[in-house]
Amino acid sequence: MPAPTLTEDEAAELDDLPGGGVWTVFGRRVRVTNLDKVLFPARPGEPPVTKRDLLRYTAQIAPVSVPYLAGRALNLHRYPDGVAAGGFWHKELPGHAPDWLARWRNPEADPGETQTYLVADEPAALVWAANFGALEWHPWTSRTDHPHRPTYALIDLDPGASTTWDDLLVLARLHRTALEHLGVTARAKVTGRRGIQIWVPVVPGPAFAATRAWVERLSRAVGAVVPELVSWKWQKRDRGGLARLDYTQNAINRTLVAPYSPRPAPGAPVSAPIDWDELDDPGLRPDGFTVRDLPRRLAERGDLFRDVLDHPQRLPALT
Repeated sequence: MPAPTLTEDEAAELDDLPGGGVWTVFGRRVRVTNLDKVLFPARPGEPPVTKRDLLRYTAQIAPVSVPYLAGRALNLHRYPDGVAAGGFWHKELPGHAPDWLARWRNPEADPGETQTYLVADEPAALVWAANFGALEWHPWTSRTDHPHRPTYALIDLDPGASTTWDDLLVLARLHRTALEHLGVTARAKVTGRRGIQIWVPVVPGPAFAATRAWVERLSRAVGAVVPELVSWKWQKRDRGGLARLDYTQNAINRTLVAPYSPRPAPGAPVSAPIDWDELDDPGLRPDGFTVRDLPRRLAERGDLFRDVLDHPQRLPALT
């Protein structure tokens, strides 16, 4: 069954709402508020991005984004008063959340820890989260039915203070070459801030310790080729401004930002999937795609991250 899409009537209904109201979208009635509040400061030559803009973008991309979130606990990074006011992590699904939202109660949660998480199993759930002030969406690497069994191995190319964009592209291309040599399916995305992330789909089965060890071994082999670009120190202050190839994100409830999620910065940049050959494009920038242009790119290029969903694999031994 094809995924639903935002209809012209639904988009027009959002545009016609005053400062708030009830928006009927994807078959749900979602209460929306403060639609004209500025959430993202403007970039030079552009207007700021309002909550109405964010909700429109979220509804446009939700049918493509939801498969990366469905069946997973979702950590929300909320900025209810906008990027300029600062944000905070919000994991517990609030008591006022509508009953139709899917949720997961973590049976291992200790007192004081998050008990119930949002699970964005349908596009309207992501629209609700955006209206709740969630400007960033961070799904767990594992699914709620097997929380200790990851379905992705995550490679996080985290630039240091002295890391240039060209340096980071060198590291990304070396990972591309290594993965091609191994015959491993993987997809890359720019983070919308300064970095690049690579997601490797895996058949559920290995524990986080196994995916973490595999990514560490791969990235240490890459780092050995260009040791002048990489530090393995844990604390950022000890890295001398060098990049970190962060394998430690491969752990339960450690997350990376979802594909297509906005990031809290001027202009509302997006963590955007890229083709591998775009690493050779001199025009590529880590924050070059925004909520204003990403829907058009998606319509023209399709979902460049889809292999993460369609090609689960067993990780080869690294010798």
